[in-house]
Amino acid sequence: MADVRYPRLASFKTAGALRRHLKSSGIALELDDVLPAPERLALAQPIEVGRVRVGNRFCILPMEGWDGTAGGAPSDLTRRRWRRFGISGAKLIWGGEAVAVRQDGRANPNQLLLTRGTQGEIAALRDELVAAHRERFGSNADGDLFIGLQLTHSGRYARPNVYNIPEPLAAYAHPVLDRRFAGGVPLLTDDDLDRLIDQFVAAAHLAWDAGYAFVDVKACHGYLGHEMLSACDRPGRYGGSLENRTCFLRSIVQGIRAAVPGLIVGVRLSAFDTVPYRKDARGVGEPETTDAAYQSAFGLFDHDMEAALADARQVLGALERVGIRWICVTAGSPYYNPHVQRPALFPPVDGYLPPEDPLAGVARHIDATARLKAACPSLVFVGSGYTYLQEWLPHVAERSVREGRTDFVGLGRMVLAYPDLPADVLSGAPLNRKAICRTFSDCTNGPRLGLVSGCFPLDPFYESHPDGVRLRAFKAT
Repeated sequence: MADVRYPRLASFKTAGALRRHLKSSGIALELDDVLPAPERLALAQPIEVGRVRVGNRFCILPMEGWDGTAGGAPSDLTRRRWRRFGISGAKLIWGGEAVAVRQDGRANPNQLLLTRGTQGEIAALRDELVAAHRERFGSNADGDLFIGLQLTHSGRYARPNVYNIPEPLAAYAHPVLDRRFAGGVPLLTDDDLDRLIDQFVAAAHLAWDAGYAFVDVKACHGYLGHEMLSACDRPGRYGGSLENRTCFLRSIVQGIRAAVPGLIVGVRLSAFDTVPYRKDARGVGEPETTDAAYQSAFGLFDHDMEAALADARQVLGALERVGIRWICVTAGSPYYNPHVQRPALFPPVDGYLPPEDPLAGVARHIDATARLKAACPSLVFVGSGYTYLQEWLPHVAERSVREGRTDFVGLGRMVLAYPDLPADVLSGAPLNRKAICRTFSDCTNGPRLGLVSGCFPLDPFYESHPDGVRLRAFKAT
């Protein structure tokens, strides 16, 4: 059920009506009333970074798949999703998919796993994306297509063998989150992390040999790379000072650059965070702790974005010094504060009703990216959080790129429902309103229930899929 306290985006029929709502709500979000002609769109302009040329400013964000094989290879459903990424018209494919670097780091038993045994099929995913892109946009259309693979270890949120049985491996004892794991939370030792760094580097080499132009070292959403950044109370080489807390990430980057010098490395970073949230008696999200001394967050946000980004600015400086240019900005985690990470009106089955107008969450994402881009002008930034804007996404995205608040506009859930959105915007075609993601959260509900990942409400393929039938039956109970 949606939270009726906040209006649906589809109710705003004009830019003026939306702007009046934003003003009355105190939400700082700028948009264009009318998009310019396709040839004058800021979103359509190419960008060149070193030897890389990317043909426009749309980016497909990496999403965790739940439809690979038990051995970590893609399935027909995975391949279908990647072909749809290819026809989207977006020229930057940021990771495409969250791919684990070893078995115990998989977030679900059907997440992709990059090994020598799966390398060929994961390489073929890229080939299918490129073929679909060429088929739609021309035989030479992939000349300015930039495709990467996201490498991850799910850490605290690993469920590698059974979808609903956690097998966490954490960076440190967390004062709030540990209570959510009845069986306890094992901690990774420094020696464990040393070995894991080597496995990230080995996976990056496999990705390079598979034809990927870059890898993303995932440092977001509560997974291990992100949790390491908040390991203030961890003893040893990987905890305490910010220098130590970034050692894991920096060591992976440096190892990849030494072992595979031709491979570009990017980082998807949760640039700020909040305390964990829980559902209150009304079903609305509320902070799970109000402890002023809470420090188990990287970039704790408490109404002061400039202060919250202090950690991120230092980390970006350190990454720039080891040769990183490509940064994808996100925030928080789907596991403990989803309204921060993924603004939506309809919560997932394990979530809560939004404690704020989701537009405030969108504005926060855009503001954080703009501040970091201003602080680190030589880096290339991908912004997140745009899907909730729905019909107004192109109007905000165009304004953000034109004013230099971001270099790329990242799309996640939207392309599951409406993969053609970038192509339609870039060609000046009217949006297909029936395909626009309304943030129903069923792309999360399905996996939370052990089903495959897809847009069950709006993609006819998934609507008629057996898991779509199961999901509707669950929601009807």
